Amino acid sequence: MKRVAPGSQAEQVGRLFIAGVLVVFAPLLPLGNYLIYPFMIVGTWFHEMGHGLTALALGHDFQRLLIFPDGSGVAESLTPANIPAWQRAMIAAGGPLGPSVMGMALMLASARARLWRPALLVLATIVMLSTLVWVRTLTGWIVLPAIAAGLALLAWRGKPGMVRFMLQFLGMLAGLSMFLSWDYLFTENAVIGGQLMLSDTGAIEASLLLPHWVWALLLVGSATLMIGGSLKYALRGERGRLPRS
Repeated sequence: MKRVAPGSQAEQVGRLFIAGVLVVFAPLLPLGNYLIYPFMIVGTWFHEMGHGLTALALGHDFQRLLIFPDGSGVAESLTPANIPAWQRAMIAAGGPLGPSVMGMALMLASARARLWRPALLVLATIVMLSTLVWVRTLTGWIVLPAIAAGLALLAWRGKPGMVRFMLQFLGMLAGLSMFLSWDYLFTENAVIGGQLMLSDTGAIEASLLLPHWVWALLLVGSATLMIGGSLKYALRGERGRLPRS
């Protein structure tokens, strides 16, 4: 029977796969949501920052980010009433696609050993700064700084293999955040923070026609290509070798 070498590509993929399965299916277990709560909040943060930063990139005011105790969230942006339809659609799509773009960046950073610790520190800094600038809920104020501190500590003191794994895991988690809210992605309306509102794909449908489920499929396909392609790049060749501690 052929043995898998420690730290090999097969072992890395196996660990990432197991971690991803645990995060995706843990909510189905008793108390599962509590076990993965920090990861659920990170997934919401990725998603809502995607909305807010897309609005900011289009020249609008990203006002605040709300993260609720149940793990749901809202990014509030101030936009003119006559904003072009394509901009509304882009802001709506920024939520599902933003995490995949961030996940792809983390995966690509994991391909170069010299970037492992800096990339994790940059992510920790972004989490903390976004909390100070935009987050306006107690849940976000408590959980996000704790996550940022944990990432910074890992970047500073963690073993190289663990730092690389966390980069790849967070990259995959960012991409999977779309699938963690699968029912939301394929519904037209949703209740968030006690209010009924259009889902992201429902908002795209309202702006660009075509049924919301068509946009959902396109978003899923785009996320799969980005995360899958960047993970394949990160795990191949000599770029995945561990540096000396």
